[in-house]
Amino acid sequence: MSHPQEVENKTKVIRGSCFCEGVSYAVTGKPLLSAFCHCTNCQRLTGCPFVHTIHYDFPDFSWTHPEPYISRLSAYGIPSKPWKTRYRCRKCGCTVASHNSRTNHWSVWGAQLGRAEDGTVLNWENVKPTAHIFYGTRMLEINDALGKWEGYEDTSERIVQQ
Repeated sequence: MSHPQEVENKTKVIRGSCFCEGVSYAVTGKPLLSAFCHCTNCQRLTGCPFVHTIHYDFPDFSWTHPEPYISRLSAYGIPSKPWKTRYRCRKCGCTVASHNSRTNHWSVWGAQLGRAEDGTVLNWENVKPTAHIFYGTRMLEINDALGKWEGYEDTSERIVQQ
């Protein structure tokens, strides 16, 4: 039998959107991965040293803006990862999600999740990062208690900071 808190977390809806809010989505359940990604692709796609990436299983993601969904989206890929399709808003240009056809997972970025009036991310306890991934290509040192990994958490070499 499930604990009531587990049932609540599985059914909790977390919403996100692009900058202009013309494209929106919802995710449910516990993320498969929630980490700060320092890979060069994320750096180049955002112009930032790292992003908060959150991965969900395919059935846990859905578009919530008006149909037809693709009318507000443009899809693009990069040659180094042809199995991964990224989607961005046609109006503001913001990348909002990506789909990995190899794993059948969706990825969203934490900075685009719904916020409370004080600016904090809603449902933070459910989506807070547990690690830094692809830390070998970092642009800056992060001094926190989270594990630092060469690749994905628990499937690659852990980086020991001095």
